Amino acid sequence: MGKLNNKVAIVTGAARGIGAGIAKRLAAEGAAVVVNYASSREAAERTVKEIVAAGGKATAVQGDVAEAAEVEKMFEAAEIAFGKPSILINNAATASFGTFEETSEADYRRLFDTNVLGTILTTKAAMRHFPETGGSIVNIGTISSWNPVPNTSLYSASKAAIDTLTLSLSRELGARNIRVNIVAPGYTHTEMTEGMVGTDFGNMLIAGVPLGQRFGKPDDIAPTVAFLASDEAAWLTGERINASGGAR
Repeated sequence: MGKLNNKVAIVTGAARGIGAGIAKRLAAEGAAVVVNYASSREAAERTVKEIVAAGGKATAVQGDVAEAAEVEKMFEAAEIAFGKPSILINNAATASFGTFEETSEADYRRLFDTNVLGTILTTKAAMRHFPETGGSIVNIGTISSWNPVPNTSLYSASKAAIDTLTLSLSRELGARNIRVNIVAPGYTHTEMTEGMVGTDFGNMLIAGVPLGQRFGKPDDIAPTVAFLASDEAAWLTGERINASGGAR
């Protein structure tokens, strides 16, 4: 018996990286999982195949989280495939690395549309589609929202907005029995950070990770997300858990 048996989960940005790791873990715990992707269809379908091969249930659904109509279609597709979702993992995100002087208005709109507006739109859809018994929303943040490293100003700021949004929504949605929490990964080895691994900058970052002085892996993040999504965390809302190996 998994802790998420008979539950339906939507994981945004789940084609690869942390999102794929989360989708696989939720499925392993018994949830039927909607693997959302924006453009990486092949990677999303590969994630679905891995879940199904392991005995789980999953389907890939395309949708840009920054577009309200596409978010609505994603939730409708989840209901058609598996029934009403009661778990939403807001993982879809984009990043921009560079000096503040180099940042542009286009960079701002791209990051805040996906990272912040996307979380807003999916959460509003969850409020419409979750069952009357409520559900769990887990937002994926970053330790950089509290302790940003150089050249991550827009990304860190967008994730700081998610910190505040999580706390505010936890207080507003509690009456509906919808819990809202945040998991903040540390320096994690994904396609987004591939270029940092083995560099002087990357080595500087992991030197401050007490557990192993290494980059994290998606499998280091996923169990915490699964816990917060489950009924085992029924008395937790508005909480932030750093899944970072002790890095701050």
